[in-house]
Amino acid sequence: MSELHGRISLAEKPPGIEGAGFFATSLEKVVGLARKNSIWPLPFATSCCGIEFMATMGAHYDLARFGSERLSFSPRQADLLMVMGTIAKKMGPILRQVYEQMAEPRWVMSVGACACSGGIFDTYSVLQGIDRIIPVDVYVPGCPPRPEQILDGILKIQHLVETESLRRRDSPEYKALLNKYGIE
Repeated sequence: MSELHGRISLAEKPPGIEGAGFFATSLEKVVGLARKNSIWPLPFATSCCGIEFMATMGAHYDLARFGSERLSFSPRQADLLMVMGTIAKKMGPILRQVYEQMAEPRWVMSVGACACSGGIFDTYSVLQGIDRIIPVDVYVPGCPPRPEQILDGILKIQHLVETESLRRRDSPEYKALLNKYGIE
């Protein structure tokens, strides 16, 4: 039993007031902790970055350690959109529709040079970065990025999720950001 106990680590409790038999903290901190450790990613993979993501899900790197074990292939059940690979301009409206179908709060991670900036494909048919059609929270560079880089992106998303105010999505700044993309 003690050997097993040495390998299990508990999440750090949020700052609060504690005493004998009680612990008090803010609702915002508890919700942030719960969301951070239960992200459901939706992989939108089109090319080689998707293969690297598959390696990230494998046993060696094990994305499940970060609370993202359950991949969701339905936008309505996902809260993290992971766009990986080359996005053609014809796919832009579909990607945007997938984003709009996700419930709030939702986050976006752009994985790989092609999703971030069009990569080596500076042509008329390739979207030069998904941030032209949807807002992006975290960029993961590389062509293709290594699984360690994808894990680092997940950690950055987790930090964002944990520290984000519950009222941010109702703020005028957030609404102005969505209006900039034509999203209501």
